[in-house]
Amino acid sequence: MKNYIRILRLFCLALFLCPDDAEGQEKLITLSGQVRDAKNGNTLPFGNVQLKKGNDAKFIFGTLSNEQGRFTLKDVPTGEYTLEVSMMGYQRLSKTINVGLLSQFLDLGNFDLTEDPQTLQTVEIKGTATSEGVSAKMDKKTYDISKNTSQLGGSVLQVMQNLPGVTIQDGRVQLRGNDKVAVLIDGKQNAITGFGSQTGLDNIPSSAIERIEIIANPSSRFDANGNAGIINIIYKKDSQEGLNGKVGLSSGLGALWVRKENLPGISPQYQATPKLNPSLSLNYKKNKTNTFLQADYLYTQTLNKNEFSERIFDNGTILNQQVKRNRTTTFATVKTGVDYNPDEHNSLTLSAFFNREKIIDFGDIPYYNSDFSVRNRLWQFVEDEVKYTTTGSATYLHKFAQPGHTLTTGFNYTWHREDEKYNFTNILPAFTGEDAFKLLSDEHVSDLNVDYVKPLKHGRLEAGLKYRYRNIPTNMQFFAGLNSPIDVNAGGWADYSEHIPAVYGNYIYETPKIELEAGLRMEYANIYYDVNPEHNTYTSDGYDYFRPFPNFRFAYKINPENRITFFYNQRVDRPNEVDIRIFPKYDEPELLKVGNPTLRPQFTTSLELGYKHNWHKGYLHGSAFHKIISGTITRIATQVPGNTILYNIFQNAGKSYNSGGELLWQQQLKPWFSFNLSGTVYQHTIDAFSIENRYPVPTLYSMNKESLISGNAKLNAQFKLKGNTDIQLSMAWLAPDIIPQGKIGSRFSADFGIKKQLGKGEVFLNGNDIFNTLKIKKEITGNGFKLNSTDYYETQVFRIGYNYKF
Repeated sequence: MKNYIRILRLFCLALFLCPDDAEGQEKLITLSGQVRDAKNGNTLPFGNVQLKKGNDAKFIFGTLSNEQGRFTLKDVPTGEYTLEVSMMGYQRLSKTINVGLLSQFLDLGNFDLTEDPQTLQTVEIKGTATSEGVSAKMDKKTYDISKNTSQLGGSVLQVMQNLPGVTIQDGRVQLRGNDKVAVLIDGKQNAITGFGSQTGLDNIPSSAIERIEIIANPSSRFDANGNAGIINIIYKKDSQEGLNGKVGLSSGLGALWVRKENLPGISPQYQATPKLNPSLSLNYKKNKTNTFLQADYLYTQTLNKNEFSERIFDNGTILNQQVKRNRTTTFATVKTGVDYNPDEHNSLTLSAFFNREKIIDFGDIPYYNSDFSVRNRLWQFVEDEVKYTTTGSATYLHKFAQPGHTLTTGFNYTWHREDEKYNFTNILPAFTGEDAFKLLSDEHVSDLNVDYVKPLKHGRLEAGLKYRYRNIPTNMQFFAGLNSPIDVNAGGWADYSEHIPAVYGNYIYETPKIELEAGLRMEYANIYYDVNPEHNTYTSDGYDYFRPFPNFRFAYKINPENRITFFYNQRVDRPNEVDIRIFPKYDEPELLKVGNPTLRPQFTTSLELGYKHNWHKGYLHGSAFHKIISGTITRIATQVPGNTILYNIFQNAGKSYNSGGELLWQQQLKPWFSFNLSGTVYQHTIDAFSIENRYPVPTLYSMNKESLISGNAKLNAQFKLKGNTDIQLSMAWLAPDIIPQGKIGSRFSADFGIKKQLGKGEVFLNGNDIFNTLKIKKEITGNGFKLNSTDYYETQVFRIGYNYKF
């Protein structure tokens, strides 16, 4: 305990004295326009266009207008410029150009040259001279994975736990304490991360990823789901001429010692668990064709769960148990494709994504009485799960003559198979029973997208449409043994389908003082769940809705160093197929997770007010936010009278609220030292509600209003030493928080990493949870019971690796 307090004191001291370079590079903009004759409107070819800056009008960029009078200036940094257009026989024309941040392409309009020397005009366009860090485009924060030294060689989920504002709970990503996050891959939903869920994040190797984008307040361009925001995972891809690529290999060990000894009579915990991750990235570009390949393989053993709990029933009975799960995972991915550019106005990209994920779990769950003198039951299981994913994409891009004026059409098809086998051995004092079940689920998803972008003089216009069809047939078979606790009537088949057409429009406007974005997405959703008519509890059900999802963003730039922002949007979280799946999942014999076909979407209204102050090589960004959630989706555990089994079922629990503030301080103190320090404080409130869990028999449950103030603090410190050596130290503290029917305790962890460049290669060494302090404590209160638990699962891992670029 003294060591723990000492660690907390050191951490708190570090919060005030020091914390990573989170943001991307400076934004570069493309400017375009057209040179014309002021008298007759005819275009003028070969006009001389020059971009100058400063009081001395120092030349920065230059070009000539083409045969149609159009000109383009690429890679222009943000700031204020003077643009001069001249041509033999015409008066020189100058315009003040303020280049902003919100649009990558700006259409400066027409530059009408005249022979009359008295018509010289100056037109102010837009912009700011400030180099942005957080939310440079008002909609996202970008993090370069290669800079996250302490997580190199790990998974995407492990990388995310060090990002400001992001926390991990029960294997799920949370933004500001909310796990309703839409996870995208290369801007699209993918079966690897789940359509509306977060499956697979802990198995995607970080070696495959170039960067991660966090969008806390998505615009109408994005699907309406995910009230907490969007996380976009960008895979690596290069476009240099010729052959180039990267090859890497990392390995590691976890669970180096036993944190808490097993209860008697079960198999050993995994120790010294191996991790292996080879990776390969290739690009070949020649003339009009660019071919790319990304291949990754991840092998890992993990002590995935090691939870000790005490369950206290209202009748005085006490049950002690341990849930130990040894897991072996292999995760193989190949992403390949080709970009074809027949001319400067058209391009076609064909890509394919293949993945195979295999998970084998070996588990032991002993149940003891209050003083551990009698073992009531030993439940042992083997779970053999294989998932296959194939995605094919075709994207056609047409670039109009005006730079940034584009029309994009894309089609994506995904097939995902979930093949699970569970085998249980149920050892009781009087007998031993063996049970099994098998689940087979095929997911088919087709997406059609059309997106249009038109640059304007003060911003841009975006519009588009999307149509999705998704179908998931599922079949469950039970093989009951002697005196089986399994509900033999709960098997059968079910078929999930959804049709979601949507259209959107988005307008972006920017001046030297104002940034504005306003959009509207109209979405219709029709979801139907066809259930086996012989099911003993549930029947076929579904829902539909047609409604708008508006978004609004506004920023006022007080001066180049200070600005105020305001965000407003409405979003939806539709129940995923696994949330309504009627088949019970036996995590343990006395705790079943069951879906609910009567589950409905939850709708969220979000408000946020932010302020940012820039100074030399640093900034401070603060925000206050408030979310109102209707039809809150959460799991509720109930106990059937006369039965010790807990049935954990998704329900709509009425209204909830999430209000709080977030602060991020980023600073480079020395050329060799920089840090970011972030903190989030929020109040999580759930109104009183009453629900009825229908499975296996109707059971009522009511909960009074609950409210708790929680938060987290994170420190990332980067050291750049001589000899191309980088060191990173990361620390995170999570305050206690409320969860469905209970509370979760505070958590603390620290990560460390070192990386050294060796020519075209780099070698790294890192450790996660180096003090081995991270564990999960929960308190759950249900109808007729209380449950206290602590999970000593594997959190400490040390890795070493090497990457080579060519």
